Amino acid sequence: MTETMSKSRDPDTALTAMGEVQRGADPELARSETVEVRLATSPDEIQAALRLRYEVFYREHGAKPSDAMAKREQDFDRFDDVADHLLVVDSSRGEGSAGVVGTYRLMRRPHAAILGTFYTASEYDISKLTAFPEEVLELGRSCVHRDYRNRATMQLLWKGIASYVFRYKIGLMFGCASMPGTDVDGMATQLSYLHHAHLAPDALRARALPDLRVEMNRIPAEQIDGKRVIASLPPLIKGYLRLGGFVGDGAVVDPQFNTTDVCVIVKTDAITEKYFKHYERSAQDGDTT
Repeated sequence: MTETMSKSRDPDTALTAMGEVQRGADPELARSETVEVRLATSPDEIQAALRLRYEVFYREHGAKPSDAMAKREQDFDRFDDVADHLLVVDSSRGEGSAGVVGTYRLMRRPHAAILGTFYTASEYDISKLTAFPEEVLELGRSCVHRDYRNRATMQLLWKGIASYVFRYKIGLMFGCASMPGTDVDGMATQLSYLHHAHLAPDALRARALPDLRVEMNRIPAEQIDGKRVIASLPPLIKGYLRLGGFVGDGAVVDPQFNTTDVCVIVKTDAITEKYFKHYERSAQDGDTT
């Protein structure tokens, strides 16, 4: 899920700040041949993830960096200092940070407690999500190197997330997912489809902050060809919907990233029993492949 940024401490402090949360956790979550999915274990690996995000978000997709980001050629904000950083690492490209080809930022309650908030709260009222009785996971800043944007990499990423979900007993996942562009009239069909077909139940319905909210209900449901709209959605959003995901009420335009964000919510028990049972067995057996 792509997100906007705010001012940050130096990301070198990330592991120090999160030492008590991360200590003792096996970083590897999934593996396939030379490619593995695992948590970052050093400042160098975190900074490699920030460089990859800069390459994808700013150089490829035209987001507007701050002067500090442009100077460092890294995408960063204060949440990077406390989050877990899920990495896709291809050892054939080099060891450690040299092999980072994908990343996902993961934040649980212990991470958010350090800063007093989740990133998503900058765009949405997530009080109903944070009141959820089980552990919650905010997913964000997802990107993959252009040479690795394929089904195999995405499947490996999802395996890694599933293993993380079981490791920390996550009951609810959420975050801001982006649609390219800021022309909400041009994406009226997609936004309306999400509103009509996938609006979260009230108990889990995040709401766009009033001063940022863009109405999603722009076209009547009977005028929408659902199958055609699904095919046009960004792959990440389609992936969340396949897992039984919902969207919050209202979209948010992000001019810095040239995107329109929706809040995606996924209850982990909504994912098919077969899918989760496989990873539950793997996690218990110590085999996350």
